[in-house]
Amino acid sequence: MKRYLISLDAGTTSIRAFLYDLDAQAFVHRAGQEVENSYPHPGWVEQDADEIYYKAAYVLSDCLRAAADGTVLGVGITNQRETVVLFDSETGDPVYPAIVWQCRRTSAFCASIPKTDAQRIRRKTGLLPDAYFSASKIKWVLENVPAARELMKQGRLRAGTVDAYLIWKFTEGKTFCTDYTNASRTMLFDLRALDWDEELLAYFGVPREILPDARPSDAVMGEMKLGKGRVPIAGIMGDQQAALFGQACLGAGDAKATYGTGLFMLFPTNGPVFSESGLLTTVGRADGGKVVYALEGSVFHAGSGVQWLRDEMGLLENAAESERLAASVADTGGVFFVPAFTGLGAPYWDPDARGLLCGITRGTRKEHVVRAVLESIAYGARDLAECLGRDGGALLRCVKCDGGASANDFLMQFQADVLGIPVDRPVERESTALGAAYMCALALGYTDEREIARSRRSEKIFTPSLNRTRYDGLYAEYRAAVSRALTR
Repeated sequence: MKRYLISLDAGTTSIRAFLYDLDAQAFVHRAGQEVENSYPHPGWVEQDADEIYYKAAYVLSDCLRAAADGTVLGVGITNQRETVVLFDSETGDPVYPAIVWQCRRTSAFCASIPKTDAQRIRRKTGLLPDAYFSASKIKWVLENVPAARELMKQGRLRAGTVDAYLIWKFTEGKTFCTDYTNASRTMLFDLRALDWDEELLAYFGVPREILPDARPSDAVMGEMKLGKGRVPIAGIMGDQQAALFGQACLGAGDAKATYGTGLFMLFPTNGPVFSESGLLTTVGRADGGKVVYALEGSVFHAGSGVQWLRDEMGLLENAAESERLAASVADTGGVFFVPAFTGLGAPYWDPDARGLLCGITRGTRKEHVVRAVLESIAYGARDLAECLGRDGGALLRCVKCDGGASANDFLMQFQADVLGIPVDRPVERESTALGAAYMCALALGYTDEREIARSRRSEKIFTPSLNRTRYDGLYAEYRAAVSRALTR
């Protein structure tokens, strides 16, 4: 009888489940459902938390049906991170839509935090005060949603990231917990103490009792009903940390870049390293009684730029068409794109910056614009790579890539050219889901880190151009375009 695990990936644009065959060491079935984002005001981004749960349950059931020839031994979860859900612990009903990590509604508050307070927050959490993180989102709901305040008085309010909400729902209210990687993205969690920080809880007005328990990534979080039986939920990681693990970046010197809605580059470090270049310090994973930290660069918009070309501008029929159009022209014709739809993340951290398309002439065609959007993703990665090189104490030798846009050969080759180092694309590009499957297997005793390192296989390595003058010059022009978008 075959042995399976299910990896649930609750992402920003979709909820997907992957059936992992332990013996074949591969995904053998996949199921997915899109999740709708709503934009009630400029800069606001929300989701329906009930939709997240019901679609998660649906894709899990789909994978269970595909596992009829074997046994599902456990479920691992990876998720969009800083997004928060506040709900009634008696009924399970959300008191407000999930506030997505991209939402900028609390930008003004975060910008008003005094420098001395910001420094204290940074020393404890490794994060820069920004609307990106969960703390100010929870604060906003508590201050603006009367139902949340009433439930808090009654001791019934709970607030957590998407993983904690799903664990609570799947365990029928028996377990409310998160893991260290997700907790480290809230701006309420002490990186060294590995616990909620009382001073920060008071600063943001968040009662400790409404938050989940924080546990290691390889903890067994509880049991859920799946079909006619019950299976353990084990192996919980934020999506970017899961991708780092799925890419077998197990120690200092490795780096991965995930090309999804945003662009995220992570670099494991020996202990918490605090950046001088605008990067974040985060928990990379916690397993086997140890904690691995990482430096992270977060670009808010990458693949979302291609979605904008398709959905709002009508320049693409589908995302795959972008590769053909970009490769059909020799360059952008001097056009540059800055994807600051909801501000700029690392290393600029300017929430008021907005998107910019510049260098347009009468000769500009849609192919030039499409190419400029793809190139902007690669330039954003170079921003992060240069910071990682400075703060991590070593130059990057290679970047392991994953995520939807990593399938684009034009982008990956241009990425290698701009970085000046190889870009390594694995056979299995769903590194986020793979990381959750690995952590679940590790938690339940079905694998170890040596086996995980051996199992990674490269599908293609993109080698960089030797013409450094050309690509350094293009990057300098992109930085000049960014300077026009900045407000601070």
